[in-house]
Amino acid sequence: MKITITGSLGNISKPLAQELVQKGHEITIISSNRENQKAIEELGAKAAIGSVEDIGFLTQTFAGSDAVYCMIPRANYFDANLDLDAFTRNIGNSYGEAIAKSGVKKVVFLSSIGAHLEKNSGIIQRYNEIEAVLNTLSDVSITFMRPTSFFYNVLAYIPMIKSIDAIAVNYGADKIIPWVSPLDIASAITEEITTPANGRKIRYVTSEELTGHETAKILGTAIGKPDLKWVLTSDEESLNGLIQAGMQPKIATGLIEMYAGLYNGLLAEDYNRNKPAVFGKTKMADYAKEFAAIYNQK
Repeated sequence: MKITITGSLGNISKPLAQELVQKGHEITIISSNRENQKAIEELGAKAAIGSVEDIGFLTQTFAGSDAVYCMIPRANYFDANLDLDAFTRNIGNSYGEAIAKSGVKKVVFLSSIGAHLEKNSGIIQRYNEIEAVLNTLSDVSITFMRPTSFFYNVLAYIPMIKSIDAIAVNYGADKIIPWVSPLDIASAITEEITTPANGRKIRYVTSEELTGHETAKILGTAIGKPDLKWVLTSDEESLNGLIQAGMQPKIATGLIEMYAGLYNGLLAEDYNRNKPAVFGKTKMADYAKEFAAIYNQK
């Protein structure tokens, strides 16, 4: 198959490209950074250098593809000038228009747990909107991948762990967090993008379900702090902490609302009804080795 991948050499897109190339598919990777071209070609893929906000570029790159994988690039939450809603919405609309104009018939879109919610989901509310936009496309097979909480989110807590010997946030603690590895997401996308299908499909991806306390124990053991605690804080305390750290207040408010939804069960309602029968292969204990290496470098 001829498959076009967005996401450059990111945590999901790179292993996805490697897996698809290994299976003999012809892969094009979109990257906004020309410096990535050599590394992309070394994977055995073709590089398409341009912006996913450029509908003309996207349409031209998608044209002739048997399938495309679309994702929203990460944004800098500490950029005071970033309009995260507009950024996310614009890219989602660009994908919709480019898919329609290019004639692509198969799409895998990286959505999120909680995308079934029209409100009270914080910064991921736009995924509900983007899914709706893509659902208007006719004669296109679409799989909406809805991963759970990424393992690498815990990297943000390294300064906190070093400062107070605890992870203090407004979710987790005694409640379940469904964690996922980018490697397991990549494997699931490979299955979806290479399997003939029609219509619409939602697929949740998770690697392991752990409470916050269980998560802290695993991470703490890996960094030589076996007594590391996960402490539940109020929404207000967590919000103030993010703002004091320099995060844009509007984005911080959306992040806290998202985590509050995870803690009170709202975010995972649809996931709990449709969770995968088989979880991914990578576990928090596996990821903890990478976490420890980064922790010890800082």
